[in-house]
Amino acid sequence: MAKQPHLLVEEGDLADVALVPGDPGRVDRIADHCDDAETVAENREYKVVNATYEGTELTICSTGIGSPSTAIAVEEMAAVGVERFVRVGTTGALQSGIEIGDMIVATGAAKDEGTTKRYENVEVPAVPDYETLDALVEAAKHRDAPVHVGPIATDDAFYAETEAVVDDWEAAELLCVEMEAAALFTLARRKGLSAGAICTVDGNLVEGTQKGETEDEELPDKAKDNVGRAIRIALDAVEGL
Repeated sequence: MAKQPHLLVEEGDLADVALVPGDPGRVDRIADHCDDAETVAENREYKVVNATYEGTELTICSTGIGSPSTAIAVEEMAAVGVERFVRVGTTGALQSGIEIGDMIVATGAAKDEGTTKRYENVEVPAVPDYETLDALVEAAKHRDAPVHVGPIATDDAFYAETEAVVDDWEAAELLCVEMEAAALFTLARRKGLSAGAICTVDGNLVEGTQKGETEDEELPDKAKDNVGRAIRIALDAVEGL
């Protein structure tokens, strides 16, 4: 099999399970918790590292921002043998009382993006598999980490999230909005693979806070700290599967 055109990997290069953050910088941060980390490839928004955590071999691959680049990453990783994907991301809360630094495990994602429409009708749900979802929730419990569990929204247009759009999401009791999970869940399900997502809250849209508004860096300190906590939960979850 030829190398995949974007990830620059081929069959046998990757582990069966992959942690998929959006940010390439978070690949290194996850790898810091692991042993035997080795960079496999690096191209565009995609950085691919193999590592070992508590004896479990895994791959860490950034997806970039949004569903289109996430779909490319999932398609190419699936093509070379990855069977389970866990998103470790950040997200904007949609319910009052969800604080910056809180973590959310998604039970499903509203498909407010265009990528999945090229694969299937919008009525088909974008959901994680139960085993991965349960492993994330149980790993959080073992670390005594409070986690909100419920449905989220995946959106394409970060700067077009108007007050009316946010109000609709809030009324639907969606917990948060991010930009990748619906594509991840949809492609994994269609391919008979497994996927889940845990995200750290970096702002609250209904309370008027958005990442980067008051600080020189993208994420507030509390969110940065709890991204590390979410990483540990994700690693514990895949180690237990």
